[in-house]
Amino acid sequence: MIEAHLVLLPGDGIGPEVVSAAQTVLEAIATHFGHRFHMTEHSIGGCAIDLYGTALPEATLAACHQSDAILLGAVGGPKWDNPAAAVRPEQGLLGLRKALDLFGNLRPVQPHPDLVGASPLRPERLEGVDLLVVRELTGDVYFGEPRLRKVIHRAPDHVEEQAIDTMSYTESEVRRAAHLAFRLAQQRRSKVTSVDKANVLESSRLWRQIVTQVGAEYPEVRLEHLLVDAAAMYLLTRPASFDVILTGNLFGDILSDEASVLSGSMGNLPSASLGEGTNAFGRPRGLYEPIHGSAPDIAGKGIANPIGTILSAALLLRYSLGCSVEAQAVEEAVHAALSHGLRTPDLGGSLTTQAMVEEIISNLATAQPAVAKQQDFF
Repeated sequence: MIEAHLVLLPGDGIGPEVVSAAQTVLEAIATHFGHRFHMTEHSIGGCAIDLYGTALPEATLAACHQSDAILLGAVGGPKWDNPAAAVRPEQGLLGLRKALDLFGNLRPVQPHPDLVGASPLRPERLEGVDLLVVRELTGDVYFGEPRLRKVIHRAPDHVEEQAIDTMSYTESEVRRAAHLAFRLAQQRRSKVTSVDKANVLESSRLWRQIVTQVGAEYPEVRLEHLLVDAAAMYLLTRPASFDVILTGNLFGDILSDEASVLSGSMGNLPSASLGEGTNAFGRPRGLYEPIHGSAPDIAGKGIANPIGTILSAALLLRYSLGCSVEAQAVEEAVHAALSHGLRTPDLGGSLTTQAMVEEIISNLATAQPAVAKQQDFF
């Protein structure tokens, strides 16, 4: 039996709905496999700004530090969407990633065979697609310094401003992300595609240099380098050629959202953000979240797709708790629900969030998962 302490961060928009759905699935897993999960809820993002004046309250951060893993819904929405605001919901998520040193973001993309019609790509281009984006998460322009706006010219009728964001990487930041990507590739199809802009950017030239050095330590893994513009094109023209895509924070943010189109909906895709800090089980204290945003236009309507969050909970079971069999059971239950033709509106169906959860849990009750291979990358 595993007894784990999990922090739930529902956040904004549809976040509370999809986190509640995943919580229900985790409770079913605990019952089915004889575990005990203590789950506590805390504020982050816009709702935290409203309550506490900050997107990442000290109590939330303290709870995350003491937890075994964290499950997050989404942050942001029109209410807080003022670019000039001193405090913004996204600061909560960025601050949490930095505080927990969650340097590696994993975004798996494997389109369900019955959902190929939901993707704008031709079905034949989706055959064999099974890729994993490894996005470095705590460097790049999101955290680089200097980061500022300043007046560079004043005239009687005009003030000219300049904005500066710094794309910065250190050798150690690149190296640890690269090691994670290569270790993942060893347990997949042994190929890493490193994406950069080394023909223009000095930071990308350092990136390519360090990734090449790390790649030499994994001779069984094939390494290729692609410029980001070519990678963006190949994701749509030959996506099945990718195994593990390794890239920086900015490029990874864009490319992983582009890759979500392959699955038919951003609502289907999970993510795991991992670091070197460990929990009570000696495993990474990860942050798990769907890749979609807060979708304020459908918040409260009970029609949000919970699959991305439920699959994020499966990644939580696998990476932070070492429960690979349980994770596989969740993934198989989701696969079965989609195979039975069940769809939320974003996938062209009419199912409610709750109805989809109930179907997934009913599949869990009859699941007979095989022994799953344990995955360790740290």
